[in-house]
Amino acid sequence: MTENMIENTSSNDGQEKIGVYVCHCGTNIAGVVDVVQVAEWAAKYLKHRGVVIAREYKFMCSSLGQELIEKDIKELGLNRVIVAACSPHLHEKTFRTACANAGLNPFLCEMVSIREQVSWVHTDKAAATAKAKAMISGGVERVRHHVPLEPMTVPINPATLIVGGGIAGIQSALEIADAGFHVYLVEREPSIGGHMAQFDKTFPTLDCSACILTPKMVDVGSHPNITLLTWSEVEKVEGYVGSFTVTVRKKARKVDEELCTGCGICQEKCPKKVIDNVFEAGLGYRKAVYTPFPQAVPNFPVIDVPNCTYYEKGTCKACEIFCAPKAIVFDQQDQILTLKVGNIILATGYDLFDARRMTNYGYGRLPNVFTSLEMERLFNAAGPTNGNVVLRDGKTTPQSVGIIHCVGSRDKNFNNYCSVICCMQSLKFAHLVHERTGATVYNFYIDIRAAFKDYDEFYQRVLEEGTLFVRGKVAEVSDVPRVESEKGKLIIQVEDTLIGKQRRIPVDMVILSAGLEPRKDSKETARTFGISCSANGWFTEKHPKLDPVATMTEGIYIAGCAQGPKDIPASVAQGAAAAARVLGKIEQKAVALEPIRASVVEERCSGCRICNGLCPFNAITFHEDRMVTEINPALCQGCGTCVAACPAGAITGTGFSNDQIMAQIEGLMMLNVEPEPVAA
Repeated sequence: MTENMIENTSSNDGQEKIGVYVCHCGTNIAGVVDVVQVAEWAAKYLKHRGVVIAREYKFMCSSLGQELIEKDIKELGLNRVIVAACSPHLHEKTFRTACANAGLNPFLCEMVSIREQVSWVHTDKAAATAKAKAMISGGVERVRHHVPLEPMTVPINPATLIVGGGIAGIQSALEIADAGFHVYLVEREPSIGGHMAQFDKTFPTLDCSACILTPKMVDVGSHPNITLLTWSEVEKVEGYVGSFTVTVRKKARKVDEELCTGCGICQEKCPKKVIDNVFEAGLGYRKAVYTPFPQAVPNFPVIDVPNCTYYEKGTCKACEIFCAPKAIVFDQQDQILTLKVGNIILATGYDLFDARRMTNYGYGRLPNVFTSLEMERLFNAAGPTNGNVVLRDGKTTPQSVGIIHCVGSRDKNFNNYCSVICCMQSLKFAHLVHERTGATVYNFYIDIRAAFKDYDEFYQRVLEEGTLFVRGKVAEVSDVPRVESEKGKLIIQVEDTLIGKQRRIPVDMVILSAGLEPRKDSKETARTFGISCSANGWFTEKHPKLDPVATMTEGIYIAGCAQGPKDIPASVAQGAAAAARVLGKIEQKAVALEPIRASVVEERCSGCRICNGLCPFNAITFHEDRMVTEINPALCQGCGTCVAACPAGAITGTGFSNDQIMAQIEGLMMLNVEPEPVAA
């Protein structure tokens, strides 16, 4: 082990004994910051401010680096520790544990981020080194005001709430329920299954989607540890990890689930037909009383109140007349349920990009332009055309088909991100069109992204089947739209980048491989659950690489496309991962919460309520009787929003007090300042 140490043997003016530890992080820091010089400077210029030792080491987070810190705490009696390394988000727990192992309160350790905030954002070595010194100086002044803290321990309710009944939510529910713990699965539609229930085949194996999904749906519906709440929505979430109180509105189906046998007579006898804009993507019809699809779980119908003749005119009642078990209840009301759970998993899924927004592709204007979801229903044997791929006239089979990739994705005018599934989805469509119609198929793509197991092999298969690939964005020339009708054909205008020419390709059918978008109400959902969304609207994970299923709100996890675009295998894997995290919490039976929290000094609180609507974690309550605000310490995440907003200065943040922040600012400006000599 090689390391350099600069130790001060002279006494310091105060009571603190501070150790400063500067990490090279390989070349992540040392490539831009002169780490050795920083350590020498800390020993020389910060000794009068309590620093008794300064070390630099190549990898301070390694076991050997941690041992250095532990040894110094024990042998030198250090009562404060500064680690200048990477972001606290990554290794604060590591160094706190090292301090605790040596008998020092872990909250007397302060991390200074000289990687993310210095070396990664600077190229001038002298300037970066000076900035690292300033930040360490500020950290030293700050840590002198630290006080020992103890984490709060709360018990964990073993019940779990899962919101969203798609494949990710289903997988999470089964993992937890099979482990012997109770799950409440809430789904806003009449049946679980999500978008996967609408698909025909799944890439790259071409498994029947319903065949692999339905057994899992049946398992959820019959599992003794799962309470299934379909046609329901979460309205309110209170509490904190281990003890959430959730209010759920179970909407009235107008059907008594205890009496209903799922025989389907009510649907058969209902005279009112309605265009099915949800499950059949607008291509088919359903009745005003309906189950979404034959394999629905639960297999109870729901009455579409806005389209039911009885609710419109007070007449009909055919469903009630022919229902043998008398399960139709026209005056049934919504139920408000209160659930007590310890953890929550959000698996709310995605919305499909509305292709009408890209007007030049002609969707909604040209009849034979279809979206990807519409094609899933056309391919499906249980769909509106019994699996026959036909044009909008319902009779004509296309002889040529153009499939356009990246509709609404990889486009700065709409969504700049890749939707992950579009390339493989388009390859699947090409195969199915060949299989069902024998048509000539063109795929218009930017890049083919077939990165996962057996994906590229499927791409090769589609190539061998004769699909024609045109690399280039379907684009405009002058005032000519990208897709237009001409002499009974759809003309696709495209710049073929492989040959460097504009092409006009006539086809009978155009398929738009639409991208994935966050749910339209994702931001409202995030506010309800006290989590955050990215700029694009996807739920924000705690760390994109190291913790993609947790959120910054302890006890709330995300899975599937709620976190970002992904395919079915990735959604299943993330659903299982979220369940594993929840099971870990349940097995602990109790969890220690970070003591960095805000609190209100009631004597100073004026009752202005400015802070009440600002808390992103719903931790603030206002007491009308006393006209003061109170912060729930178990729910507070210590973000400091309320502290900054309070005009009376009545809210203080543990670990971020005014004294600590002001001392840190002063420390930043105290470079190379030695104490004045004391007169004899």
